[in-house]
Amino acid sequence: MLDLKKKPYELTNNQIEFIHHQVDNMSTDEKIGQIFVVIGQDEDTIDISKFIEKYQPGGMMYRPDRADKIERELATAQKASKIPLFMAANLESGGNGIITEGTWFGMPLQVAASNDIRNAYQLGNVSGSEAHQVGVNMAFAPIIDISYNFRNPIVNTRTFGNSENRIQQMAQEQIKGLEDNDVIPVIKHFPGDGVDERDQHLLSSVNSLDADEWMASYGQLYRHFIQNGISSIMIGHILQPAWEKRLCPGIKDSELMPASASKLLINGLLRDKLGFNGLTITDATPMLGYNTAMSRSQLLVTSINAGVDMLLFNKNIDEDFDSVKNAIKDGTLSSQRLDEAVTRILATKIAQHIMNESGGLVPSSEDRCTVELLDDQKKSAQLAQQSVTLVKDRDRILPITLKKYPKIRLIVLGDSDDGGFKEGGKVGPIFKKQLENVGFKVQLFDNKNLDFHEIFEEGIADLKEKFDLAIYVANIESASNQTTTRLNWIHLMAANAPWFEKDIPTVFISTANPYHLFDIPYISTYINAYTGNRVTVSAIIRKIIGREEFFGISPVDPFCGDPLTRY
Repeated sequence: MLDLKKKPYELTNNQIEFIHHQVDNMSTDEKIGQIFVVIGQDEDTIDISKFIEKYQPGGMMYRPDRADKIERELATAQKASKIPLFMAANLESGGNGIITEGTWFGMPLQVAASNDIRNAYQLGNVSGSEAHQVGVNMAFAPIIDISYNFRNPIVNTRTFGNSENRIQQMAQEQIKGLEDNDVIPVIKHFPGDGVDERDQHLLSSVNSLDADEWMASYGQLYRHFIQNGISSIMIGHILQPAWEKRLCPGIKDSELMPASASKLLINGLLRDKLGFNGLTITDATPMLGYNTAMSRSQLLVTSINAGVDMLLFNKNIDEDFDSVKNAIKDGTLSSQRLDEAVTRILATKIAQHIMNESGGLVPSSEDRCTVELLDDQKKSAQLAQQSVTLVKDRDRILPITLKKYPKIRLIVLGDSDDGGFKEGGKVGPIFKKQLENVGFKVQLFDNKNLDFHEIFEEGIADLKEKFDLAIYVANIESASNQTTTRLNWIHLMAANAPWFEKDIPTVFISTANPYHLFDIPYISTYINAYTGNRVTVSAIIRKIIGREEFFGISPVDPFCGDPLTRY
């Protein structure tokens, strides 16, 4: 039962009366608009004011663009809206989640590797500050998924690791950093990613823990944040069969549903068992993990009936709106359930100081975000210094010096825009330039123009004439809509693989996925850096040439449970 006097709302009688009055006086179309967090509209292609006036959505989510443009678009939308909007962004790793010139502070796994919760606070503080100053008031962060399966291509560096205690502590600090900047945190992805090795962007993935294992891990994390007043939770397109079967013993496997459409998991597990009284928002509804569960028009309504209050994104917006409207008309969706969802939305907006008791937008007094970026970059550099992790150095190759290794061959893997919505670091040119700046002669291996004579006919002596040390840099980022973050060598003879590793010193550095030892267990020297931003590359260079110690700890098992990767 929705109770606006309890957490996370704790509203006064006057506030509750105002909300009920608002809901009672809204049209059905206005109520339907509130349950959608629509795709952020581009002023270059659409009249944002007319769009808002037509659909009256409850929120919008924007992808990164220039600060001046984002600020203008969000202000235009807020001005046109009758009810203040949630303005959301993926602030998982910094202000770069909303503005292109924002600070890429560091991936959550890098923060965890620093073993310093102050960095977790700064993750929230930096991203919240930069986002708030352009009008963002909601963050789809922190991620409280647990990195149980090293093959999972989407969780990876986006989590705080595989320790529930560390995740809880660091996510709590990230929340504080966001809230100190008036940005609402939305924890995700209930019922928990990181068990399956597949990506919920591509199918409904599965959290396969049994019910008790789930409650002792993911369940305890969600219970902690619920008890500490978290206002909003994102619901993933992830099945949790054990809990659906415990709550409904007779359920057939064919009837199991991803959480985003499961009344058992939302109303039964999240609300009844864990006591969540707040706002539920689906993960993006264009994802395959959502749309393949059933017909979309049926699915949107099923989600709302299951306990979802807001639907993230739309496909054809008129078609999606009509699906909900038709369900109201034919009784598939009750007006009472729609009112409950809208009540939670408005209550959250008041409780989180987005909307005042007169229904207006709570104004912001912040200056433009360009003022504090330099200071934020310094905080990011401090994180990099603390977090880069030396996993192993079997043959004592480090530190590398000009005397021992004047000629370096640099082989860069990944560094690609393939895959959806990556952070976008291109590390190859930065590594080459910084190595050259300290005096090394660097030869960049050309993956596209192969030297066939070298591949087929040259031996160790030939290669030693060309380079004294090989440095591999893997920048293979986790990203939506890709099935692996594994190493893929050039198909022709694995031409760029380190077949010479036993004869020529070789260093392997990952600026993203920390699990590459699974594919190169024989490598002597392996470093995890977790984030491919410029300050982290600079920290790596300082450390491998011996100017700075390695301080990072591994927040996951980089050896992937395989003892042979340790040697």
